[in-house]
Amino acid sequence: MDAKTATSSASPSTTSLRLKLLALVVLVAAALLGYRALAVPDKAPDVSFVKLDGSTVSLKALRGKVVMVNFWATSCTTCVGEMPQMVATYNQYKNQGLDFVAVAMSYDPPNYVINFTETRKLPFAVALDAQDKLANAFGDVKLTPTTFVIGKDGTILKRYVGEPQFAELHQLLEKALAA
Repeated sequence: MDAKTATSSASPSTTSLRLKLLALVVLVAAALLGYRALAVPDKAPDVSFVKLDGSTVSLKALRGKVVMVNFWATSCTTCVGEMPQMVATYNQYKNQGLDFVAVAMSYDPPNYVINFTETRKLPFAVALDAQDKLANAFGDVKLTPTTFVIGKDGTILKRYVGEPQFAELHQLLEKALAA
């Protein structure tokens, strides 16, 4: 039997095994590519936040500081529940170089956001994301709360989906602020 005959006469079980292996390779590659698409980007996006007073601040202008960006909504009970601890965290670390931007989701009525901000006396910048541009720039944020910790060089250090473990968050902030 020559090489051509040997190749073309592969048994049905060998061909089936090859197809299964090929399918597995394709699935693994697709999963890895999909995971990479969902992964936190290495660098924070170059975005600007429009604060409630109409002024803007860009992430690029905050380089040299550690920045927390918190996506939240007034209708999110976890967001409302974690906010006093977010305020305490900001107050604890702001003099060491922490900045904080709370980004209200597009579906949150601006008058609700303003009322919440004023009645709770939020000490940090609050921005509206009316067209989802900020949420999209940060990897299509849909779940609230979602908080990003960004290092002094603009690298995303951590993404928290849901309320963070504040002891762990504080350790991360202390390390990032000391760097």
